[in-house]
Formats: sequence, C-alpha cells, structure tokens
Amino acid sequence: MSHYQVFRVETRKQQKQFMELIWQLYKGDPNWVPPLRMNQEELVGFRRHPFYENAKCRAFIVEKDGKVVGRIVGIINHGHNQRYKEKRGFFGFFDCIDDQEAANHLFRAAAEYLKSEGMTDVRGPCNPSLNYELGTLVEGFDTPPTFMMTYNWPYYDKLIRGFGFEKTQDLYAFEGHIDMLDRLDPKLKFVIDEVKRRFNVTLRPASRRHFDKEIQLFLNIYNRALQSTWGFVPLTEAESKAIGFSLKFLIDPAVTSFVEVDGQPVGVGLGLPDYNPLIKKIDGKLFPFGFLRLLWGKKSIKKIRVISTNVVPEYQRWGLGLVALERMLPDCLANGIEEAEFSWVLESNDLSRGSLERAGTKRTKTYRLYDRSLSDIN
Repeated sequence: MSHYQVFRVETRKQQKQFMELIWQLYKGDPNWVPPLRMNQEELVGFRRHPFYENAKCRAFIVEKDGKVVGRIVGIINHGHNQRYKEKRGFFGFFDCIDDQEAANHLFRAAAEYLKSEGMTDVRGPCNPSLNYELGTLVEGFDTPPTFMMTYNWPYYDKLIRGFGFEKTQDLYAFEGHIDMLDRLDPKLKFVIDEVKRRFNVTLRPASRRHFDKEIQLFLNIYNRALQSTWGFVPLTEAESKAIGFSLKFLIDPAVTSFVEVDGQPVGVGLGLPDYNPLIKKIDGKLFPFGFLRLLWGKKSIKKIRVISTNVVPEYQRWGLGLVALERMLPDCLANGIEEAEFSWVLESNDLSRGSLERAGTKRTKTYRLYDRSLSDIN
C-alpha cells in the first residue's frame, strides 16, 4: 500500500520541489509550455507580488512513497470577499499525477487551510485570480496554449470532480485565421460603419513615446469596463503598476487599439504576440539571456492572443469593441500575423461569444472553473 504525506511549503528546498514538479509531470508532452519561472514564483507567493497586499496564500506538496507527485496553493482573496460579501477561498497552481488519493490529500490540505481562515466555500483553479491565468483545460488538448493561458493533462477534470467540485463556469478560446477575412458576415461591417456614423470616433494604436501612461490608461478602462463581469475584482493600483511594467516590454503597438469618442478614451483593445514558442525554447528562464531572445524573436511570431476588447459601461453594447479590433487588422497584416486567438471568453458573456461566432471564429479550447462547499470537509 502506498504511503502519502502532505507538507506545507516552507523551506527553500520545498519551494524548489514545488516549482520543479511540473517539469517532471509534463516531460515529453509536446504541447506543454513552461511558465516564466520568476513570474510564477511571485504568483505562488515565494517572491513579493502586489496581489498579496490584499490577499494571502499557503502552498502544499504531496509525496507518494517519498516522491513529490502533486502541488496546490490555497488562496484567500480579500478583494473578492469584500466585493461580493462572501467567505470564498480559492485554489490554484494545482498539478498532480493521475492519482485520486494524491489529489484528495492536496485538496483537503488547501480546504483545511481555507476553513481555518474562516472561508465557507472554495473556487478554482485561479492562478491566483481572474486577472491572471485560470481554469482547467477540459477541451482542446491537441495544440499548445497561447501566451498566459493554462495547460494540463486531460485527467485533471476527473481529479477535481473526484473531490466533489462541480463546474461553475466555462471559459472559451476562439481562433481566427486571415483566410477567414473574405468570408466575414457583412452585418459586422454594417455594425462597425454604423458605430462610426453615430459617434465621433477616433482610433489609434498605443503610443511608444507615452507608453507608461498608455498602459495605465488601458488598465483604468479595463477596471471600469469589467465591473459587471462574473467574478471580476478590479486590479489594485499596485497590481496595475506591476502589470504595466511587465507589459511594457512585451506589447506590440500594432496589436493595440484605443477608441475615443469626442476625444475621450472609452475603449481599448489589447493583443499580445504569442510568445509561448519562444518561452519553450528558453525553458521559462528569462535570465541571463532568455529575455533578449524573447525580444529578438518577436518579429518571427505569426500568431497573437487578443486578450481583451474593453469598453466603459456607458458605451457598451454599441459595437465599439468591433471597431477596436478593426483598427488592429491592417497593422497585423502588415506585420505578417496569420492567426489570432481570442481568449478567454466567459460562457455567460453572450455578447462577446455571439460576435466571435458571427465572425466565423472556431471555438478551439474550453477551460473550466469549479466550486465546492467547505462545510462537509473534515
């Protein structure tokens, strides 16, 4: 009979075991892309990150017969609970061999931690919140993930449900190719033209000269636009600055769009080159030379991930998001971009889903979030 033992991650050795586990779990999988190591150390709480100025977490590993075979982080997001008047904990960074008992030990350890902090329910996986990577991949295992999207073995859904979790929301990724442009629904062009006729619209890419201000403007609109989105918690000022700093070196203005009405910014569109093939080549190590390889290799990337098209509440449902995407198109084509993934889109977001489906994009991946009560976990 196998022997299992769970450990709270406290020592530097345990932190290394936590981090290195996924290189062992996904060895030989051609679709797996390693995380940026330093960034993940921050997000799991091993290094300072502004998310944890209003949150806390605890990491665990599980051993089977003396070998580390799984990991998890229990997360308390005070911002979420303050906003939604809940006592909801979260789990994230879950990885495990295909062993229900090992997984159960991890979920139980995270649950006990969350209960000790007064939580009554748990949701996940969030790495560590909806503003970062999240969800368990349940459909679309045949291709690698795009930049900042999750990936896992197909059996993860079984392990999570095996502990009593139930689906709470799915998130979708849609893919488009330049070959589709000739087959676009004429109604989309009509909507775009009508919006431009109705409003005094000005469109522009992000300015390199004022990049810091542009990023903060994007994040401000992002926070305002998503106020009514399921589960959304606005980024704090500290988080916005940290994300802005990291994006400064990764954003290509060609795949950005600012929408102004009567000279006032009301919407943004943001895409990022799909850096994942390059991240795989540097094995997630930015230093000493990996970061330079990312920058030097950016021009070779033929695929982008469109992360968001956000419009402030008073201008939503008019089609300004489509206008933002239209601005990017000529620049993308000029830069040799051939594919775009639109991710992620909540299944409950009928407007965005409908627009992408009418545009002819194909749903290629599904990610899942799960909920569970903590009341019956002993």
